Amino acid sequence: MSDKRRAEIEAKRAKLAELRKARADRQRAETERRQTEPGPSSVARRDVDDLVNQLVGSRSGLDTGGDITPSSSLPNTPPRPSTNLLHGSALSPSGRVSRQSDVGSDRDRVSMGTTMVGMMEHVDRVLTPRFIPDLIDVEQELFELPQRERVIYNKEVQTTAIETETPQVSEDEIRQQIMRERELEAERIAQDKELEEESVQLEKEIEQEIRELTEEERSHILSAPEFLDFVEQSSKIVQRALNDGYDYIRDYTIGTEANGDDSEGKRVKRICAFYDERYGKNRSITDVDWSPKYPELSVASYNKNPAALNEPDGIVAVWNLHLLDRPEFVFHSQSDVLSVTFSPFHSNLVFGGTYSGQILLWDTRSKHLPVLKTPLSAAGHTHPVYAMQMVGTQNAHNLITSSTDGTVCSWLVDMLAQPQETLELIHAGHNKTGEVAITTLDFPDNETTTFWVGTEEGNVYQANRYDRAGAKAGLNQYDIYKGHAGPVMGLHFHPLVGPVDFSDLFLTTSVDWTVKLWRATSLAKPSTGAHAISPIYSFDEADDYVYDVKWHPAHPSLFGTVDGSGRFDVWNLNTDTEVPVVSTNVGSGRAINKLQWDRKDGRRAALGGSDGKLYVYDIGDMALPRESEWTDLQKTITGFVGGGQANGVADGIVAGR
Repeated sequence: MSDKRRAEIEAKRAKLAELRKARADRQRAETERRQTEPGPSSVARRDVDDLVNQLVGSRSGLDTGGDITPSSSLPNTPPRPSTNLLHGSALSPSGRVSRQSDVGSDRDRVSMGTTMVGMMEHVDRVLTPRFIPDLIDVEQELFELPQRERVIYNKEVQTTAIETETPQVSEDEIRQQIMRERELEAERIAQDKELEEESVQLEKEIEQEIRELTEEERSHILSAPEFLDFVEQSSKIVQRALNDGYDYIRDYTIGTEANGDDSEGKRVKRICAFYDERYGKNRSITDVDWSPKYPELSVASYNKNPAALNEPDGIVAVWNLHLLDRPEFVFHSQSDVLSVTFSPFHSNLVFGGTYSGQILLWDTRSKHLPVLKTPLSAAGHTHPVYAMQMVGTQNAHNLITSSTDGTVCSWLVDMLAQPQETLELIHAGHNKTGEVAITTLDFPDNETTTFWVGTEEGNVYQANRYDRAGAKAGLNQYDIYKGHAGPVMGLHFHPLVGPVDFSDLFLTTSVDWTVKLWRATSLAKPSTGAHAISPIYSFDEADDYVYDVKWHPAHPSLFGTVDGSGRFDVWNLNTDTEVPVVSTNVGSGRAINKLQWDRKDGRRAALGGSDGKLYVYDIGDMALPRESEWTDLQKTITGFVGGGQANGVADGIVAGR
């Protein structure tokens, strides 16, 4: 209904514009015609000019026949030739007409009925005796004294007259032309009046159409996808500007107060807490990640809301530090999303692992639904996917995913129909089943084929994607990293940064309330028999489940942990190995499930809480390492290994890489 009404209004507006254009064109054509075509006034003026020229021409002919007035005395008349002087010599003995003869001949000039013959006879009779002498004197005198030319500037002198033959226009034709012009003028006035009335009517109809929108039509417009997209995009821009923390009315001439800022002196400061009642209610955050290209963007995955049956089971929200009240993007899933990651090589792509075993791919340029997803078949995962990681380079990379049934799959980003590789991790020493239930997975920075997995039984295993020298593809049956008494919740290798290589160190967390530091065995010398590896140090300060741990991306001795009591602990091994340097209670005290440092400089940490809130904290200058941090960490690790019994840990077994 709305589209039809809009089309009618547009058609009326187009018709109105066409009518106005036609009227303007007609007025312009009428003006041009009047300028180019001669009117009756010009014709009448031409007739008057012709009549005047005829009268002036006949008068000049009369003067040449016997006018007593010299031709040079007439305005605009050149001097007469000598033939006129011969006629003048017959009029007077001196060659000039006397005043008496001039008066006597006035009656002849006034009365056109008097014949020229009688006058000539009278003149001959009177002037015959003195004809010859006067003729000679006058002719000689006038010929030697040329007349001075009188210059008179008028239209005839200054312009050149072009003789054109103009058709004679009769009075009837002039009258008919005038009548035609009157009829055309009356017709034009009538058309203008009709156009004006139609314009007014169209404007009234348009106003009436615009005003009279029913409630149904209004709701239809407000629910249109185009209108909703416009409101979504424009409101985001406005909210980004409103959420800017800068004080635009700050007066720099006023001194600051003595007490300073509330956050002054705190080493860890909360920047914001992302939460939207619509998406986060009754949900917990299961995983977090930072965008590799845009440092202000972070992503969080959410599990099911049991109280909302009509909402999607899984949610993935992309949050912006400049847009605090709502997420920048929201993606939907048919199952709980347990793991999420940004693609480090494509800034628009977001991958998610679900409880059903599907791998989903969302694109920020698309809508809420995934653009690609894996099938629910035995070719891929059929159990929950708790861990995933992208490995490789810009031109050759794969997505590695693992599920609790011991399956590890390698996927190409643009083809999720089936995995490129499938690896089943099976351990023969298990009593009831050979499967290894994987809860977490990580690759060292310098590796793309060998990785370590944490399991529900509490052990950590090494596995290979391919056969390599001295080791086959699959699970390493011999090297068992034993130390935890419960499922391993987090595992992270030391980043490969700085002058010293610590990439063989990794941290693990568990529900046994501990964080343990391990050194990976050398890949060049694999074990040939069952070999239990113990951690080189254990951090037992926590009072609840420790859900995640992450090394700092820039500082070698810094790492963070989050636990079930809602604490965010920052550890510095060069400062203290017994207690964290900073311990912060996050939110309302509910568990914090995931931790992730930002990829730019590591100043900010994203914390995913079980209350559905995504917290962002800034650790300030603690993220800036000194030059001696790497050598200090070497000494600390050496002290761990050489100490034997370290914090309740058995003898550490060290194998250099």
